[in-house]
Amino acid sequence: MLHRSLSLLILLVFTPVLISCKPGGSETKSSSEEYSKYSDTEPAEGDWLIYHIGAEPATLNPITATDAYQSIVNAGNIYETLVKRDNETLEIIPLLADRWEISEDKLVYTFFIKKGIKWHDGVPFTSHDVVFSYEKIMDPKVDAPHLRNYYQDIKRVEALDDYTVRFTYSRPYFLALEFCGGMDIVPKHIFEKGDFNTNPAGRHPIGTGPYKFIKWDTGKEIILERNESYWGEKLNIKRIIFKIITDPTVTLQVLKRGEIDFSGLTPIQWSRQTSSERFKKHFEKLSYFTPNYSFIGWNINSPFFSDTRVRTAMTYLVNRKMILEKILYDLGEVVTNPFYINSPEYDKSIKPYPYDSSTAKQLLDEAGWVDHDGDGIRDKKGVKFDFEFLLPSGSVTGEQISTILKEELKKVGIRMNIRRLEWAVFTKQLDERKFDAVTLSWVMGVESDPYQIWHSSQAERGSNFVGFKNKEADQLIEQARTEFNRKKRIELYRRFAEIVYQDQPYTFLFCRKSTVALQRRFKGVKVHPLGLDPLEWFVPLPLQRYGEVAMSH
Repeated sequence: MLHRSLSLLILLVFTPVLISCKPGGSETKSSSEEYSKYSDTEPAEGDWLIYHIGAEPATLNPITATDAYQSIVNAGNIYETLVKRDNETLEIIPLLADRWEISEDKLVYTFFIKKGIKWHDGVPFTSHDVVFSYEKIMDPKVDAPHLRNYYQDIKRVEALDDYTVRFTYSRPYFLALEFCGGMDIVPKHIFEKGDFNTNPAGRHPIGTGPYKFIKWDTGKEIILERNESYWGEKLNIKRIIFKIITDPTVTLQVLKRGEIDFSGLTPIQWSRQTSSERFKKHFEKLSYFTPNYSFIGWNINSPFFSDTRVRTAMTYLVNRKMILEKILYDLGEVVTNPFYINSPEYDKSIKPYPYDSSTAKQLLDEAGWVDHDGDGIRDKKGVKFDFEFLLPSGSVTGEQISTILKEELKKVGIRMNIRRLEWAVFTKQLDERKFDAVTLSWVMGVESDPYQIWHSSQAERGSNFVGFKNKEADQLIEQARTEFNRKKRIELYRRFAEIVYQDQPYTFLFCRKSTVALQRRFKGVKVHPLGLDPLEWFVPLPLQRYGEVAMSH
């Protein structure tokens, strides 16, 4: 999968999805030793992967979707892109495109598409689908402002013939190859009919990938089956079922019963609830860092958080060290700026504000939020400091952090009301800017372009939902986009990170390790620099549980 834009994720809950299905055979009784006997076996076809996701995607239209759950289901499975990143080297390599050419001035990118590729309904895939998808991304009537910003410097996209497509830029962009080659592509013959935003294919996707969409049972599961007419090498797993379970406690129970193969684990589940010998017999536990960070976002347009001093005070009131130790069991690191902590772009010289309620009180006083009437609640110009904190349902760690913060704020005279919303409703509130404060995570790419989240042009309709606006920050972001020398680009990002740190539109929280459990019958499992790739996995014949082969054993 080639990362194309930043995606929202429920705070600190890893993204794998659960899928409900009836076993094709009885649960295997194999011990971990029996599983290990097949470690060196040749890959075999068959079996299903039951994969947990913690929230239901709002849509499976990859152009209008903004959450990571859509990407888990779609990317690499149903939909494909012209190029992708190699799992190990992270270099960009061909996928739907055979090859590409880049002009010396880095303004023209020409892709030569493989012939013989077909959409799942049998219609040929051509360069006209690429042009159509670009046009829809740039159409202001299409709900894709999060993608549109990455293509704003393109002058034109042309289909030179059915299998050649050319992108021409007005100025260089250091991520042009990644975003042209990694652009979401949808079938023109399906999406050109009716309203793009509400097209039925958002619920019944048709792609070119190794898996076909079969069924979406709302609130329960999304089912994919192997595409037997796939243009590339057929994968081994015959069916992927994404089970939707929003409660992590229920998820772990279902996992332990053997009804799920792959699931994220909350910190307490990882550290305390999955250490038994019985669990270890049947499941492998894996932990690794991927590009992400969690945060609390303060709506600058809210009367409570329009003042930098107030936002800074809020950061002083979040005891991140304690949260990391006691709630996250040290499965992560505190972060201070909007880049992946293990990338060169991240500025480690910016240190986190300490937990300090005295400094917080002083800043609140300076900002005019004082308890004038002696009722225990700070107020300013007759308005009580009584705000709403949005939280996605199912975010266990977010729930714990918000509860701790609520108590800390109460001690300094601020009332915080926690409001829990289902994912689709939650993201709608963000899009409409109807919130005071919110907690979430961003899932990032190998190299980041801060434009989507931080440029002022994205504040009204885009991913800059906290309303951050700063002219110098805009200039730095724009300058970095045309700078191909990474060292020079990092220098620009360091200054940009300082501005964000000083303004505190986010209280940056943690880069958390992904912590997952996988049923041991799956082989070919490798932890790559960006995590796991289920498309590589297989199940040896004697260990297969679902489908015709498994049922015959």
